[in-house]
Amino acid sequence: MLLIFEGDCDSAGEPTGSGPPIWRLRVSADADASRLHLQQGRQKRAKGPEGPFFRRLAADLVGAELRRIEQVRGDRIALFEFGGAPAGERRALLAELTGRHANLVLLGRGDEVLEVLVAAPKKQTAPRLVVGEVWSPPPGRGGRPDELPGIEDDLPNPTDLPPAVAAGHDFHGPLSWRVEVELGGEAEGRDSSAARRDLRKRLERKRKGARGLVNGLEKQLANALDAERVRQDGDLLMANLHNMRRGMKSIDLEDWYADDSPARTIALDPKLDPPSNAQRLFDRSKRLERSLAEVPAELERARQRLAALEELIEACRDEARDPEQLEAQAAEGALLGTRQVGDARKRKTPAKRVPYRAFRATNGSEIRVGRSARDNDALTFKHANGNDIWLHTADCPGSHVILRMSGKGDPDQEDLLDAAHLAVHFSPVAGATKAAVHIARRKEVHKPRGAKSGLVTLSGGKKLHLRLQPDRLKRLLAAARGR
Repeated sequence: MLLIFEGDCDSAGEPTGSGPPIWRLRVSADADASRLHLQQGRQKRAKGPEGPFFRRLAADLVGAELRRIEQVRGDRIALFEFGGAPAGERRALLAELTGRHANLVLLGRGDEVLEVLVAAPKKQTAPRLVVGEVWSPPPGRGGRPDELPGIEDDLPNPTDLPPAVAAGHDFHGPLSWRVEVELGGEAEGRDSSAARRDLRKRLERKRKGARGLVNGLEKQLANALDAERVRQDGDLLMANLHNMRRGMKSIDLEDWYADDSPARTIALDPKLDPPSNAQRLFDRSKRLERSLAEVPAELERARQRLAALEELIEACRDEARDPEQLEAQAAEGALLGTRQVGDARKRKTPAKRVPYRAFRATNGSEIRVGRSARDNDALTFKHANGNDIWLHTADCPGSHVILRMSGKGDPDQEDLLDAAHLAVHFSPVAGATKAAVHIARRKEVHKPRGAKSGLVTLSGGKKLHLRLQPDRLKRLLAAARGR
């Protein structure tokens, strides 16, 4: 803590005597370097919020007049007596500079304890310093002034002082200077070491996450190299659907893509039917292809961040480095960036999930495509009207498709072709040149009691034999992505 006092000055602010108009007094309750001396060097501004003890000092002592400083009981205890305090009654600051148990205490009338810097632990049964009670001295024998060792021989010779300090007209208190350099330097060194240690620990935590990200991206990139092989396995399954059945965990097939066509074992999901198992591999192949295009750049950025963290962690081990500069370097490189929490009032409410993808047909009609077997049921029976047109591939499973109708009339033929193309695209026969599609009014579609998700029966409708037009499908998908 730094106490700043104004000395005797004239109306222009100039000192009336030989001393400077401003005195800066260092009072430190540092457990390893408790001390009291005149401060010569510059003082760094404290970081973080102000604690309750210092807030109380600011309220009770700022603007007060320091009337006297005295040593208590000939011990390492200094009493600062103030008058004219804002509270209107007696205030005193007591500095117990007793080594590991150093403390600062604000006293009121009758030596009543008003505030303590270091409060006694809660588990202590009979604490000495209690707010509201009279201050009592620390245990031990107090010294006597005439028993204190002489200090004259320890005073530094002005010729031994640094030139800039020795030549300064505002230099005063050579013994204070020695205390400041020795104890203050040690304390500052410990503070710097602690700051570097704290920064290093935070950076090491970030490094652990950065290493995990690099390892994960490297594995993701290695897996992405198998995209072509996964697609080939999907083709093998599509060509052997007649040899597969639900419940199988694997199947051995002739591998057409390898020399001499050796046998290849392909793992299956026993919960899925044969076409869905093939589609699962096609979907995975697409994801791996996207990873192959995106992951390398992301991996390079992750490696650069990890290297920067490693370099800064090593710099934190250098005792000569300024922790504030290292902290600024970490902030500049965004190495300690934290996730920002937005204002809840400004946070957008997420859109409610719907069980379908929406497309726009050639002449403006809306086409809805179910996302999954369960979503197919929800789309058909909860998100469609009786006169809407229902479509589904005729010879294999796939998504339910709804062409929305505004009345009871017949659907526009172009819009109907658009919906049929989407029904084929979102089915295991995607990519075929020809396909058959069931078309019926929604009111002609029925759900049997106890049937599994997506399974329906028809009481009417017709079958459309469709020749696929790639340009039509491309336009529908591009328009959906753009929207």
